[in-house]
Amino acid sequence: MLTRLAAVLVRQRMAEGAPPGVDGRAWLEAVAEDTYEMVAGLELVTPVLLTSVPELSEIVWPGTEVIAIGEDEPLRDILKRLDGEQAAVISGDAPDLPPLLVGKLFRELGRARITVCPAERGGAVALACGLPAPGWADPDLDAADPVAALRAQAPGPRMVAATPGWHRLRVPDDAARLDPGLEGWDNTRALLAAR
Repeated sequence: MLTRLAAVLVRQRMAEGAPPGVDGRAWLEAVAEDTYEMVAGLELVTPVLLTSVPELSEIVWPGTEVIAIGEDEPLRDILKRLDGEQAAVISGDAPDLPPLLVGKLFRELGRARITVCPAERGGAVALACGLPAPGWADPDLDAADPVAALRAQAPGPRMVAATPGWHRLRVPDDAARLDPGLEGWDNTRALLAAR
């Protein structure tokens, strides 16, 4: 059986997505914890936390690997620090991401070297690849069009696949994109209700 990692990537700048009346650090912790909880509930994957935020390890379950990263450390370099056969990196500002979309990322690796879940309004919510990551790839979840960028970097066709997209909470208005009917994102929901 493949060793698969699902790593939640949390950078300090994600606090900038806090809606009015919500503390930035509290927002970052809530969305990151909800994203992590979704990942930790997946079967057949090992959760990992990748973070530039000090003292964030309290949001993860005991035994979860926490890897400290630089705030602007490129994803290409971060991927080199992961041990396993396949890895998905999920942006920590996607608290209501359906688990099914992470599963689709891994499934698409059967036909592509890298798979991307695009974000609405540009960027990517997540990507997956085999480890070690392809040397030609310089992925960036915050690139304007990461699928097009990776396809331009690839040495041949059909090496980069895209799954259905989702949304990230990058600016204060993005909180309106959360679907109250979806299960999960309990910490984010409670924080918004307490405003």
